[in-house]
Amino acid sequence: MSHEYFPGIHHVKYEGPHTKNLLAYRYYNKEEVLLGKTMGEWLKFSVCYWHTWRGMGLDPFGAPTRQWAFDDGTETLENALRRLHAHFEFCQKLGVEYYTFHDRDIAPQGKDLAETNALLDKVVDEAEKLQKSTGVKLLWGTANLFSHPRYMNGAATNPDAHVFAYAAAQVKKAIEVTHRLGGLGYVFWGGREGYQSLLNTDMKAELKHFAHFLRSAAAYKKEIGFGGQLLIEPKPHEPTKHQYDWDVGNVISFLRGNGLDKDFKLNIEENHCTLAKHSFEHELTLASDQGFLGSIDANAGDTLLGWDLDLFHNDVKPLTLALLVVVKQGGLVGGFNFDAKIRRESTDPEDLFFGHIASIDAFARALRNAVRIIEEGTLHKWVEDRYASYKSGIGARIESGEATFAELEKYALQHGEPEKRSAKQEKFELLLNTYL
Repeated sequence: MSHEYFPGIHHVKYEGPHTKNLLAYRYYNKEEVLLGKTMGEWLKFSVCYWHTWRGMGLDPFGAPTRQWAFDDGTETLENALRRLHAHFEFCQKLGVEYYTFHDRDIAPQGKDLAETNALLDKVVDEAEKLQKSTGVKLLWGTANLFSHPRYMNGAATNPDAHVFAYAAAQVKKAIEVTHRLGGLGYVFWGGREGYQSLLNTDMKAELKHFAHFLRSAAAYKKEIGFGGQLLIEPKPHEPTKHQYDWDVGNVISFLRGNGLDKDFKLNIEENHCTLAKHSFEHELTLASDQGFLGSIDANAGDTLLGWDLDLFHNDVKPLTLALLVVVKQGGLVGGFNFDAKIRRESTDPEDLFFGHIASIDAFARALRNAVRIIEEGTLHKWVEDRYASYKSGIGARIESGEATFAELEKYALQHGEPEKRSAKQEKFELLLNTYL
């Protein structure tokens, strides 16, 4: 890459917590070892292509507010390749080793599917070269099955079989290029897989078709030898009123009910968790406990606003709770993808760097906090103590699944009223604050 797309911005490096340099990391020391892994191994950060390069500040109330100097705004192959080179320079300067994309982010659409696939292949040819020359790798790929008008009624859940077939062809190609680029995974986000009204919807049929679509994708993944993890990203609504992959519990139930639980894990985004009225910690814990936590979209919402904002996450407290879950399960097969965008009012290239740097440092601080909590063990011991009655006697028989209702009734009659025990929530919260 001979042309420099971000002149005046040097490679972002770790300089420690006392640096005054805003284009440096204060807490993210990639080579620092924590619990046997480097910080870079725990936190496989990724730059998303769509918000970073295709999000130009457009919102429902106003026109785009920014245009990068290297992007002439055309949907041409030449412009797509320029954008690709800028992307790899950005990742290199930021020191982030991974990226993610939708198929339609990186390559323009042609007059038909065949031409569109050929254009995608040309961009992927160049991406393959840039990956080799820069060391930047693909975290995961995905197909955009929500923007084009053909998908206005859904893709895998569309009432028109022709649209279903077109979506399958698009996903087939997207899995192929993800495999070719060595992606660690492939994500399904069903933004249009849901309904606006049940009056005109056959939900049973749509869910059956959705399951077949995912089953076919899993079969094709095996057919071509793609070793990456298939991932589903839950979201309750927006753009549909009701999205079928509503939340973690709903998706796990759907996967198990359709025999797909061995093929898929989950990619969890905090902003989607809060839209479903769950905390990030809740959704991560449920997914991890059930063996489904695969990757994370690193962003946040705003409690004062009720839609998907995709903010850069800078709040260390909820991130500490999130990293506790990740560290306890030994890490992610995927990573932490910044599905986040600078604000509409932010229009300078350096703003992209500031947004990523601030969030990367917040995650690094949270990781350190989580490791300290685990190493010191106090929180774990306090939780264990709350459930100590299940270690012996009648509790042990409940834990093993052997206790019958008759046996439990006899115990209750013999031992009378249980003693009231404080949950000590305030004590737990005080302990957490000592790590922040």
